[in-house]
Amino acid sequence: MKLIIQIPCYNEAETLRIALDALPKKIEGIDTIEYLIINDGSKDNTVEVAKAWGVNYVVNFKTNKGLAKGFMAGLDACLRNGADIIVNTDADNQYCGADIEKLVRPILEGKSDIVIGERPIDATEHFSPLKKKLQHFGSWVVRKASKTNIPDAPSGFRAYSREAAMRMNVVNEYTYTLETIVQAGRNKMAISSVPIRTNEELRPSRLFNSMLGYVKKSMLTILRALLMYRPLLCFTTIGGILFLGGFAVGVRFLYYWFSGDSAGHVQSLILASTLMLSGVSTFVVGLQADIIAANRKLLEDIQYHVRKLDYDGACERQEELAEEED
Repeated sequence: MKLIIQIPCYNEAETLRIALDALPKKIEGIDTIEYLIINDGSKDNTVEVAKAWGVNYVVNFKTNKGLAKGFMAGLDACLRNGADIIVNTDADNQYCGADIEKLVRPILEGKSDIVIGERPIDATEHFSPLKKKLQHFGSWVVRKASKTNIPDAPSGFRAYSREAAMRMNVVNEYTYTLETIVQAGRNKMAISSVPIRTNEELRPSRLFNSMLGYVKKSMLTILRALLMYRPLLCFTTIGGILFLGGFAVGVRFLYYWFSGDSAGHVQSLILASTLMLSGVSTFVVGLQADIIAANRKLLEDIQYHVRKLDYDGACERQEELAEEED
């Protein structure tokens, strides 16, 4: 059983060694632990620090591509190098490295495919009261959207089984945290959460420049994920609101018409017709989007099988090379 711990990095030379030193070297049930960093276009000596520490793999981006692309590139590298379990953590030592054992335990026991670390948000001193409330609200929205019970959706401290990692897809360029939960919940993956500890803040978060920007991007990410995985529900809801609004205006016009006072209310008739037609059109768009979503599921299944052949073949080639060297 091989565990690879991956760390996305962007100019993390000052904190990376602290985070690496805290990572476990041995976990019961794990035969091999290896370490990988994703260098997301760093301008400092992040890579040199990682290599001097002894990380096993480095994924290099020439320019900064963002957390989502870095996460997916890390999964790809981990799978190609034979990881049975992949743990994602941060380079700023936000999470307690010793808690990685808590993350992987449900996967080792066959209870979960994805495990997400639940931070003590209310007890975290460097989180402002507003940020704490937004974290709770965002997690609630994700729970509703994904039909899961994950209490800390934005947490980047998480573990994936090999099977779960091969089924992951991230299409937004902002972050992987929210979209992957919605995807896992809608695809009926076994996902759970465990309480974890956090360390003192070593540097401010680089994921967002302002709280407003964070809320805006997070809501757009959740909405996009919903439109991808539940398009019929989304468009039917929007279409239903438009149709009912038009129907209500139409009833108002009919009331005046039967009362003999329809003059001057033609605008209501036009508005009612427009809203009801818009509602029906939106529902039709929802049906089309639902058909596209069904095709997407078929493509995801094909992608999974292609990935499985590709990654398993890569692992077999590595084993053959290792045997030849011996």
